[in-house]
Amino acid sequence: MFNSASLHSSGSDGSRVTPAVRWLLALNIGVYFLQVALFGEQNVYAALALDARDFPDTWWTAVSYMFVHANLWHLALNMLTLWMFGPRVEEEWSTRGFVSFYLWCGLGGALTHLLLVAGSGLIGASAAVSGVMLAYAIRWPDEEVYLFGVIPMKSRWLVAWMVIINLAMGISSNGSGIGWFAHLGGLGFGWLYLRISSFGGLDQVRRWVSPIPDEGDEPPRAIPRVKPRSRARGEAIDDVVAESNAVTHRPVAQSAAGESRPRAEQIDRVLDKISETGIQSLSPDERKLLEEMSRRLRGKD
Repeated sequence: MFNSASLHSSGSDGSRVTPAVRWLLALNIGVYFLQVALFGEQNVYAALALDARDFPDTWWTAVSYMFVHANLWHLALNMLTLWMFGPRVEEEWSTRGFVSFYLWCGLGGALTHLLLVAGSGLIGASAAVSGVMLAYAIRWPDEEVYLFGVIPMKSRWLVAWMVIINLAMGISSNGSGIGWFAHLGGLGFGWLYLRISSFGGLDQVRRWVSPIPDEGDEPPRAIPRVKPRSRARGEAIDDVVAESNAVTHRPVAQSAAGESRPRAEQIDRVLDKISETGIQSLSPDERKLLEEMSRRLRGKD
């Protein structure tokens, strides 16, 4: 359905399969093998498929349905889409964040299906994979993909096309057996997750750190000149001035400004490194710096 020739033109290594994507591919393919070769499709479907008529007694099916597929083509399309869009999203976030997002979108598809499609079973990773496609399109909206390997289309328009098709087919379909509304649920819950989560907070950290004001630009408070006094009285006044802000303000301000500018440059370098090679490439010191800035950001908010 898609051609990945131009998906990774922005620097990501398209041949690299990230850990979460690798495990999801293996799990889906493994379940399908067991389904076909050992237990039989109907038995696996009965145990793992989501069905509103049995829910919530079979509560685990809200998750297990994501790993069961109707046929080889159903499995192949979902896994191809996950392989194409998933690794770059996982590299941009983290393995844990990607898995959380994937499961959240799958649960959103299950909930939408239960609410809108009564008396029909649901299987497949399509809702979760649709959410991954949405995350990709939001992060890289102008990346070009080839629909059916022929039609060039920016990723944002691909997702818009998916929404229109699924909505139209969901309204018009009559027991087609395809979870159109589950796909829309995966997209909708994915959008909600991205709106309320901390992913994408790197830009916010950058905006907060970069415009650090240049403290210390103001001249120190002037000390008024006075007429000569007696030595004893002059020494007493000098002691008072030495303890005042007139002496201490300038060095402290210069120190704060001197420390702030290098810290902002360090954060910029760390964020640029994440954008280019992923968060897993950070050194322990760089991770510590990023965590420190994240804590300061949460405290500021």
